[in-house]
Amino acid sequence: MSTYTKKHLMASFLAGAVFFSGIGYASNPSNINVVFQPIKYYFEGVEKKTPDNQRGFIYNGTTYVPLRFVAESLGQQVRYDGAATSIYLNQKLEAVAGGANVAVVNGVRITERQLYEGLLGGGRGKTQLDNLIDTELVKQEADKKGIVVSDADIAAELAVMVRRIGSEEALNEALKQNQLTVEDLYPDLIQQVRLRKLLQSRIHITDQEVRDYYTENLEYITQPEQVRASHILVETKAEADIIVKELNNGGDFATIAKQKSLDTGSKNAGGDLGYFERGVMDQSFEDAAFSLKVGEISKPVKSEFGYHIILVTDHKAAVTPTFEEEKATIREMLTTEKIYELAATFIEGLRAQAKIENKLIK
Repeated sequence: MSTYTKKHLMASFLAGAVFFSGIGYASNPSNINVVFQPIKYYFEGVEKKTPDNQRGFIYNGTTYVPLRFVAESLGQQVRYDGAATSIYLNQKLEAVAGGANVAVVNGVRITERQLYEGLLGGGRGKTQLDNLIDTELVKQEADKKGIVVSDADIAAELAVMVRRIGSEEALNEALKQNQLTVEDLYPDLIQQVRLRKLLQSRIHITDQEVRDYYTENLEYITQPEQVRASHILVETKAEADIIVKELNNGGDFATIAKQKSLDTGSKNAGGDLGYFERGVMDQSFEDAAFSLKVGEISKPVKSEFGYHIILVTDHKAAVTPTFEEEKATIREMLTTEKIYELAATFIEGLRAQAKIENKLIK
């Protein structure tokens, strides 16, 4: 077990850790004064939530924390023997079996297991090990400065990522294509939070820089006209005419789309294509969609894919946000870009001052 783990496990015990499945009682129950209150737990500088049924409390001036949660978060297995009123703690097998060291950073080991897990995530040999070393260096520097990473910090960094990629839908689609989840991003998000907090004081974005960016990029800041539409795609005009007649007689658009549309990408969503701007769809499809009123259904529209019946469900006019509306977002974006620029040099400086043993370098 690392010195860090020993120290923090001991600190948890000294705080008065207990099992919530078997809380002891005071010798004089009439004097019990227990106060339940939210307690935040940080492991390796990163906030971790307790299970709903495990809460900290204060009793007679002493703060008690859930032992099982704390111990297992520190890599310990916990067993409670009620008959013997004993608690047994053992280091988890996977923590012991981390494999040989592939690197040591200021006395902190990076194991074969950590490297292997990184390789499973798509990393490559030496590059992945360099990333692990950089992450450890940044963590150590953040710890030295008393920097912690809260859930709110991670959520804020994720929001920055969403704004940079364009939308939450675009992020989810990118994750899906790469067979990833939002949780898979957490190690990178934690690293970004630490770098942001370490480098923030070095970055000064002027009001003029923000205004210049707004002026120079107004074309891209402007939100173009958009429609949201659903469609039913069929092979022939005869089929399309029958569906139009069915819709005019009260048929449900989404139900018919699920039953008859050839577009496998949208049929299960009732034909919904979401929002799109001009220049994205087939020209004939686009012309028809942008000419319809909300709630209006088109006549059959021919495209290279077949015949479409289009239903417009929403229409957004083009909007040009004002400088006041955009300045906070622009400042945040420029700050993030500066952090990316400074990060490499900053980490190089940490490497120069660190004692690093890289076992992969012969």
